Amino acid sequence: MDHTDDLALRFEEHRSHLRAVAYRLLGSLAEADDAVQEAWLRLSRSDSTQVTNLGGWLTTVVSRICLNLLRDRRHRDEQPLDTRVPDPIVSEIDGGDPEHEAVLADSVSVAMLVVLETLTPAERLAFVLHDLFAMPFDEIGPILDRTPTTTRQLASRARRRVRGATPTPEPDQARQRAVVEAFLAAARGGDLAALVDLLHPDVVVRSDGGTLRPSTLVRGPQAVAQGAIVFARIAELTRPTLVNGAVGAVALSDGRVVAVAAFTVADGRVLELNILSDPDRLSLL
Repeated sequence: MDHTDDLALRFEEHRSHLRAVAYRLLGSLAEADDAVQEAWLRLSRSDSTQVTNLGGWLTTVVSRICLNLLRDRRHRDEQPLDTRVPDPIVSEIDGGDPEHEAVLADSVSVAMLVVLETLTPAERLAFVLHDLFAMPFDEIGPILDRTPTTTRQLASRARRRVRGATPTPEPDQARQRAVVEAFLAAARGGDLAALVDLLHPDVVVRSDGGTLRPSTLVRGPQAVAQGAIVFARIAELTRPTLVNGAVGAVALSDGRVVAVAAFTVADGRVLELNILSDPDRLSLL
C-alpha cells in the first residue's frame, strides 16, 4: 500500500464526523459533501507527515471551508432568513438509513437548524464546534481569527438565541407519530376543526419553495389549518417518515417527492412545521 492509499484510508475514518460537522455548519447536505471533498483535496496536496492530529487538522480545515461558504452565502443570498429551511435528512420511519447515522448522532432538529441560519457565520461556527462537538475555544479561536475569550462570547450569544428560539419537542417518538398521523388524516379529510385542535396556539409554518416557488411564513391555527387542507388536495400521497430523527412527513405527486415536512410536536400539538418544497433541492436529497 503506497502513501496515498494509506492517507485515503485514514481520511475515510474521519469522513462521517467531518460530514456531520459540515452539515450542522451549513444546513446543506450537498455543500457539506463538497466541503469534505475539498478537505480531502487539501490533505492530499499537503505534507501529511507534519500533521500530528489528523482528526483535529481535518476538522479545522472543514470548519474554515464552511466559514467561507457561510460568509459568501450571507453576501449573495436574497432569500429572507425567516423562510429558509435547511436540507432535511429523511429516512424510513421503521428503519433508519445507516449512511445517515453519523450525521444524525445527537440529532439536530430542522427547527434548530432554522435558528442557526439566523446567526452570523462566526456565531454559528463558535456555537456548533463548542456546544455540539465539544471543541475548546482555544482551538476555535484561530479559525475565526479571534481570541478564546471573544470566541466564548460569540458562542454564548448564539446559545442564548438558540435556546430562546428553538422549541422543546416531544421526546417520545410514538407520541410524535400519533400527532403527525392525526394531522395528516384531518388534512386529507378536510376536517378544519380537528386540525385546529391539533395545532398549538403559537403554531408557525415555514415553507421554502426556493427560486421557482414562493416561500411563505404562516402563523396561527386557523391559517395553518386552512393551508394544510389546500395542500392535502394537491399531494396525491402523504406519509409519515423520519426527518432528522423526528417524525415528519413526505408528500408525493405523480411519483415524485413534492415536499418534506419537519414537525415539531410539543404538549400533544403541532408547534412548528418546516417544509422544504424547493424542487431543485428535493431532487438532490
